[in-house]
Amino acid sequence: MESQESQPRRRRRPARSCIECRRRKIRCDRNDPCTRCVSVHIRCTYKLYGDQTRSPPQFLEGTSRYSTQCAPQSSPSSHLQPIRESIPSRDHGQPLEPRTTATRTPTPARAPHHGSAFPGQIHNEQQRRVQNSESTITDLLQRVQSLEQSSAQTPLHDLSETGREIFGRPSQSEDLQWIFTKTRVMRWSLWMATAKEFEPFLAFYTEATGKGKGETFRGAETKSLLVQVGDLLRKCKHTARSIKTWRPSRSLSNSQLDLELPSREISDMMVTLYLKSFESTHRILHIPSLWDDYQRYWDDPHNASNELRLKILLVIGIGSSLHNQENTDIGFRKSVHRWVYAAQAWLSGPLEKDRLSVSALQIDCLAIIARQIFSIGADLVWTSMGSLVHKAMQINLHRDPKHLSRISVLQAEIRRRLWATIIEMTAQSSLDSAMPANIPESDTEAPSNINDDEINETTMVLHPHSKGTYTATSFQILLLESLPVRLRILRLLTSLNTQISYLDVLALSSELSNASREYHSFMKQNQSSSITPFHRNLLDYLVRRFMIPLHCHFTNKARTNPLFTFSLKVSLETAMTIMSPEPDEGFYKLMVNGGGLFREGIWCAMSIIAIELLAQLEAQHIDGTLHRNFDYIMLLKQSANNMGTLSSERFRHGETNIKGHMFLSMILAKVEAVQTGADGELSIARSAKDSLEFCHGLLLAQTDSSLLGIPNNAGFSSGSSLDDGPEGPDSGYDLDLDWDFLLPDAGFP
Repeated sequence: MESQESQPRRRRRPARSCIECRRRKIRCDRNDPCTRCVSVHIRCTYKLYGDQTRSPPQFLEGTSRYSTQCAPQSSPSSHLQPIRESIPSRDHGQPLEPRTTATRTPTPARAPHHGSAFPGQIHNEQQRRVQNSESTITDLLQRVQSLEQSSAQTPLHDLSETGREIFGRPSQSEDLQWIFTKTRVMRWSLWMATAKEFEPFLAFYTEATGKGKGETFRGAETKSLLVQVGDLLRKCKHTARSIKTWRPSRSLSNSQLDLELPSREISDMMVTLYLKSFESTHRILHIPSLWDDYQRYWDDPHNASNELRLKILLVIGIGSSLHNQENTDIGFRKSVHRWVYAAQAWLSGPLEKDRLSVSALQIDCLAIIARQIFSIGADLVWTSMGSLVHKAMQINLHRDPKHLSRISVLQAEIRRRLWATIIEMTAQSSLDSAMPANIPESDTEAPSNINDDEINETTMVLHPHSKGTYTATSFQILLLESLPVRLRILRLLTSLNTQISYLDVLALSSELSNASREYHSFMKQNQSSSITPFHRNLLDYLVRRFMIPLHCHFTNKARTNPLFTFSLKVSLETAMTIMSPEPDEGFYKLMVNGGGLFREGIWCAMSIIAIELLAQLEAQHIDGTLHRNFDYIMLLKQSANNMGTLSSERFRHGETNIKGHMFLSMILAKVEAVQTGADGELSIARSAKDSLEFCHGLLLAQTDSSLLGIPNNAGFSSGSSLDDGPEGPDSGYDLDLDWDFLLPDAGFP
């Protein structure tokens, strides 16, 4: 007991009043100095345990249980409190509260002074504290400034600045230029038109058409070739126009359109080709119902309705684009074109009840696919899709059939499939035209994973297969699963006030890659004989082609800024995939003959590879490594040669636009000239002349073929080729997207 009594009594809570107020046993307001000490002119000091004196602690609001009870009054140094949080305290006394809550630097320890202190002395003491704090802050700011100046002298300064711009601030809308030509807006190909690698070819074309200043090419032989190229361009343009004079749209007075089906044998073959190819991704028809209608037509062809006749003719025409028989009647292709025109005329006629039905929408979808394949006004598909979407909404395809009464299970599935096809075609046409995908709000569910022969008019309950099981609807379901990310890409690219952030581009690119891996995994797990290389190529093409427009804003910048290298890598890989599909004769014919979305994707891929080839060639030529590190250059050159071969094949099969073939020829000539050390300008001029002479000869052959008569009953016979028909894929309105943005029309008479 005595030992306990001898120990000094310890306070249970710290004293927070100043020393004088505690001595006088009066209430202290805990200011520095407190009001009581100022009123009696006494020096105000505070004491902590450990015999250390200091100013009273102050705490951030809400960080201490004392903050509301002891809110300090403002002081001359209160404006420095937010910065003082980062300044460490060197007080060695025992703190009253955790030091992380302090907002002020403790004042230095002061010797006890029991004399009087005048207000002037108090003011000088406070001013000294403020000056010390400001000196510390100034020192910190100077250190930060010196670090910034030193980093500005490093080679990575520009890179770091660009990184902050990319990841911290999205690209402004004014950075995205618009090109307006031929009454169209073209946006995705901007990076092609602005690529410096294309400048010499654009300059040559401009001078050949008479729009240049005549100062770029000074060689005498080159100038002579420029004159010859200009004459050949005029001849090719005149010949191409003469080929198109037979079209029904050019002779509206001729209302007699051939709507007779080919022979039964040929028709059966073409219908089967269609059902095994395009119907896999674009579910438009119920296959057993189509065969029933087809048989009903042949039982009484003279009394068949125009609606049934047009549907069967369009199916036959689309299937004929994949036919592998070389000997076909020369008039068959022209007949297919007339069937498409007849379907468009029927659809655009007076709005009768039979124009607003599921069957009429099926004809509309078939006609648009045929226009894409045969390039009949293919770049106007986006406007046609707007009308098709409106008609689909008018018959409530955007509402799930469960909301509609008296609809059979079969009709409900047909409506779901047709709506999924319409929004897929709308997304594809939006990508080609650089216009928004006007897809309305919809609650229509995805089609069921079921085969066509498992459902008919008597079906009452559906029994769909699991997601991993392959059926006739699997490819459409896979496309539908990747549609949300593709629609977000379109919204990002087509918004008028868009601000494209590279982080958004990377996120969307990752989602699209994941969707691609999912359907590739599905096809690996289902090694069915029903899944052909054509199916894999077409599905891959419809999804992957969104990658190039997504990255096009940043691809062209990757040459000067390595932060965009990923965009260049993704674009090049996508282009190589498009230009090197899995070997399949049917898909190759589609790439040779196809227009619209097929042709646009090919040209985007070609330009990506061409830019990379020219850029690498120039870089290695400057570095002096052209004849050492030639593997990559040779790979790109081989791809360019393959593109030139494909361009020649398209011309042999009816292409009428000479700019693509001429452009590729000049690129290959430029590459060869750099590798061999020849004159680049002269090589470009010679290749352009040779290309135009080749194209003009093929155009003259098409002109001779277009003068031949069209048989009333177009069928297959020996002696001619379907693919060598007089009218190729450049049919319709001659507005298909190609190199026109880079090589504009010269306005020839």
